[in-house]
Amino acid sequence: MNILLAEDDPNFGIVLRDYLELHDYTVTLCKDGCLGITAFRKGKYDLCILDVMMPEKDGFTLAREIKKLDPATPLIFLTAKAMKEDMLEGFKIGADDYITKPFDSEVLLYKIKAVLNRKLPTKPEQKEQTEFTIGQYHFQSSLRILSRNGTEEKLSPKEAELLKMLCLHLNDVLPRDLALEKIWNEDTYFTARSMDVYIAKLRKYLKHDPAVEIINIHGRGYRLCVHNGVML
Repeated sequence: MNILLAEDDPNFGIVLRDYLELHDYTVTLCKDGCLGITAFRKGKYDLCILDVMMPEKDGFTLAREIKKLDPATPLIFLTAKAMKEDMLEGFKIGADDYITKPFDSEVLLYKIKAVLNRKLPTKPEQKEQTEFTIGQYHFQSSLRILSRNGTEEKLSPKEAELLKMLCLHLNDVLPRDLALEKIWNEDTYFTARSMDVYIAKLRKYLKHDPAVEIINIHGRGYRLCVHNGVML
């Protein structure tokens, strides 16, 4: 995802750009509105984050020009002022969100994700896979039943959802943050520890087949592996 960031404070702009790039966004940083509109004309951006108070051309003026060129471009305004008039002006122009400095960078990150998700095109509905063969085990995710040789285990909702995500990423890494956001709805230290507990529970359920294991990929997530087995 490409982001245009217009921010006249050089130190703040660099820190924010680097933070967003750490989270896999490509960011073009411009120090004023004139450079911002020039960059927008030359590039293609999925989101624009605009400081309101900038020299040469303020964020509201820049936003109006961006909307004339591409009305569908999402906008988030940054401002040091929490004035109602400014916020209303931003939303009248077409802002998708508005955040007041100073702010928690993690909050901004979730706002960005929310805005971009709203703009993604809807995909045709596909039939969801609900049954999986994991070595000697058969897993019915809709019923939350894991069975082997006639023995059934009823999983909890979180256990079933986590195992399903592992199955859908068979022999590939299930990113920790993806699982936490989908199942626990947030990625924090405490939810990460909770996920580790559920992984331990799943390992106990699957321990009777030596060909099946859940591997911890340090710093990334978990991988469900079936050695010399079949996964359908």
